[in-house]
Amino acid sequence: MIDEAFLAGDLTAVQEAVRKAAAAEIMPRFRQLAAHEIVEKNGPHDLVTVADRLAEEHLAASLTAILPGSVVVGEESVHADPAVYDALRGDAPVWIVDPVDGTRQFVRGEAGFCTLVALAHRGELLASWTYAPVLDEMAVAIRGRGATLNGRALHAGSPEPGAVLDVATSHPDYTTPEQKRALLGLRTEGVRPRPCGSAGLEYLAVARGELDGVAFSWEYAWDHAAGLLLVTEAGGAHTTVAGEPFRIAGGNALPFTAARDAATAERIRSLLAGG
Repeated sequence: MIDEAFLAGDLTAVQEAVRKAAAAEIMPRFRQLAAHEIVEKNGPHDLVTVADRLAEEHLAASLTAILPGSVVVGEESVHADPAVYDALRGDAPVWIVDPVDGTRQFVRGEAGFCTLVALAHRGELLASWTYAPVLDEMAVAIRGRGATLNGRALHAGSPEPGAVLDVATSHPDYTTPEQKRALLGLRTEGVRPRPCGSAGLEYLAVARGELDGVAFSWEYAWDHAAGLLLVTEAGGAHTTVAGEPFRIAGGNALPFTAARDAATAERIRSLLAGG
C-alpha cells in the first residue's frame, strides 16, 4: 500500500529524479545521435534510441529507491518483455515511464519531446510528472491537489462559446480502418483536427488551455497516464468512445478523448461515436 503521507509530503525528489535522468542520458545526446544509436522497433514511425533505454534505466533505479516496494512499467522494458505490463494490474505501486515521448522529434533535433512519469496503484492514477527538458517546463499533477507548470497552477478552462475546437488526433499510421472512420467524425464544421506530436505535450497543451482536446486510438499507459491525470487535475475530463473512463491497464473502447472540460469531451466523444 502507498502511505498517504507519501502523496501529502514533499515530492520534489521525483522531480529531481526526472530532471537528473534527462540531464544525464537525454540532453547530452540531443542533436548528437549517431546512426547506430537509432533503431526502428515496429516501423519508421516507431523509433528507439540509446537515450530512451538509458534514461529509462536511470529512472527505474531512482524511482524505486524513492518508493521502496514499487515497480516500473516503462516503454522500453515492456518492449523487451511484454509481461512487465501486467504489473499495472498488480498490488504494488507502479511507476509508469516514457523516457522520451516524441522520439521522432528528438531524433530530428526538435524541442517537442518530453519525459513522462506517473505513479499508479491498483489502476488509480495518483501523481504525474511531464518534463520538457529543452523548454525547461515541468508539469506536476497530484490527485486531489491540482496541477502546476513550473510551480504555477494550471487551469484548462473552457473553449469560448461557438469557437472552433482544435483537436490533436492519432497519426493515421497508428489507426485501424474502424478507428480511421471514427476519427473522420471530427472532420466537421466547428472542429479543426490535426495530427498529434508528442502525446505528453499535447496533454500539457490541453491542461494549459492552448488546445481544446485530443483524440487518440492507442492505449499504451506510458503515453497517456501522466497526461490524463494532468488534464483532470487542471479541470478537464476524459472519456472513451463508449462513454467510459479510460482505464490505464487497457481494454478500452477506442478512440478516446481528453478535453478542457466535460462538455467538450462529450462533444468530441459523440463525434467519434458517429464517425
